[in-house]
Amino acid sequence: MPSSENQHTGTQLDSMKRVTAIGGGHGLGRVLASLRFLERRLVGIVATTDNGGASGLLRRSHQTIAWGDIRNCLSQLVDQPLAADVLNYRFNDDPQLAGHNFGNLLLHTLNQVSARPLDGIQLLSRLLNVNTRLLPMSESSVDLVADTHEGFECFGELLVDQLHHMPSDLRLSKAVTATPEVIQHLRRSDLIIIGPGSFLTSIMPPLLVEGIVEAIESSPAPVIFIDNLLPEHSPAGILPLSERLLWLEQRLGRQIIDFVITNHADTRLNLPHINSVHADSNAPQRHDQAGLRQALNRAITILTTA
Repeated sequence: MPSSENQHTGTQLDSMKRVTAIGGGHGLGRVLASLRFLERRLVGIVATTDNGGASGLLRRSHQTIAWGDIRNCLSQLVDQPLAADVLNYRFNDDPQLAGHNFGNLLLHTLNQVSARPLDGIQLLSRLLNVNTRLLPMSESSVDLVADTHEGFECFGELLVDQLHHMPSDLRLSKAVTATPEVIQHLRRSDLIIIGPGSFLTSIMPPLLVEGIVEAIESSPAPVIFIDNLLPEHSPAGILPLSERLLWLEQRLGRQIIDFVITNHADTRLNLPHINSVHADSNAPQRHDQAGLRQALNRAITILTTA
């Protein structure tokens, strides 16, 4: 019997043939877990630029994408709590493995015996009985780079997260392209969701990959931005929502958002939006899954009847 969090009734979302969500581990994982009843119709495009923690340890010793956000999404999609615990297990006692995460090491190992990173992700998804398809934003190792107004270059997510002010520009360390699967799913989507998550280090990286924004623009799907419930501890968390979305538009050179789900709308927000989304009773920073589904259904109804 599914838990009450995952129960749902016939809705606008049920009729969708493909829903694509974009972002980083915690926020994206919550969205995917809320919509996993869609099964194979649900696709997650995951940021892979993290250079801190266990992902950073692997990236410093091997030229690889960051596995942490993919593993985080998988851990929120598995049915068995023990499987999630195993994926998230962090080694502390063994000096050779200290700081490493079992799920990251498993994904890295599968990648070593696979033709491409996506093959390893799909294999682990099948082993875990996860039907939602997870796609890395790119299969090439790349870092996030911020340029400050003072003329400094901040290389890597760790330094970007420590900025005191919004950067003048945000880019990837080299040009990388999205996988054909990412472009195909975006173009065929009925709905595209961006966020929630860290604005600079979870939401922005996939949008900086060559081909992704263009694919979003070419898709007939409406794009819904889900705001964080609580302000994040970063320069973006200080800005009103309207200024964050304006910054995003200026960096991308186009407006891609059609609708916003937020509890922090301001008078200068000129996009249609929904307020008062409930938080999980056990975690104020996480959206209540049923409430998030209801908000998405309301947004779709508004967009389709406008």
